[in-house]
Amino acid sequence: MSSEQEPGYLGLAPYLYYTDATAALAWLTRVFGFTEEVRFEDASGEVFQATLCAGPGRVQLAGVGPEYWTAKGAEGPVGQLNIVYVTDVDAQYERVRSALGEEFEPEPPQDQPYGARVFTVADLGGNSWTFWQQTSDTVELPSGWREVRPEDREEHQAEH
Repeated sequence: MSSEQEPGYLGLAPYLYYTDATAALAWLTRVFGFTEEVRFEDASGEVFQATLCAGPGRVQLAGVGPEYWTAKGAEGPVGQLNIVYVTDVDAQYERVRSALGEEFEPEPPQDQPYGARVFTVADLGGNSWTFWQQTSDTVELPSGWREVRPEDREEHQAEH
């Protein structure tokens, strides 16, 4: 028995930076249907931090100005890809498309060779959001590629 204790993970939440967290909070709740758990506002009523929920998952967001990035020696946030697992990607697509109206027409969901049906939308802060519905456990890999799981590596190491 190992003396190392397993971490007691309770979840994982992206922490996203926005120039205007108030606008980002409004956009994410209106367009994606995320629900607001809590927001923290400054004296002028602007959001500087908030927690949103996407089902049981949480998303943290923060508003930071150019002085924050200057102190870090960067021009600003780069953005990231966030995957949101959904039960019905086509229904989520219709919700997002309807909420965006004339603002933007996202590409419709497409079936992927890794057993998922997905579509992706960029938010007003440059972060990408892929809505993902798992449709199959079958993965179609390109020629020469293979799927390797931890137990496969252990078997391979035992052979050598």
